[in-house]
Amino acid sequence: MNDRVAPPMHALPDGEAEISLVVRLPWEDVARLGQEAGRLASQMKRPVTLDEAVSHRLRSVRATAAHARPAGEQPTAVTSSGPVASLPRLNGTTA
Repeated sequence: MNDRVAPPMHALPDGEAEISLVVRLPWEDVARLGQEAGRLASQMKRPVTLDEAVSHRLRSVRATAAHARPAGEQPTAVTSSGPVASLPRLNGTTA
């Protein structure tokens, strides 16, 4: 029997979905996310949460990677030992 439970998902009015996850990260990656949040806050001229920084990172990686893959090619999993840029795992697993 599978002990994993699907994370809660909520549809948002803007056509996107929100998924709540628990992800274990090394402190170095958390620090990099803090740096990313600081950069975003500077650009946006307002406070930015780590959640918002992660969302921004995932969207920017998805947008830049989507056009680079040939049609039908499956994305490869990235290792958890890399920097924050490697955090998005497209296969649904966490490190």
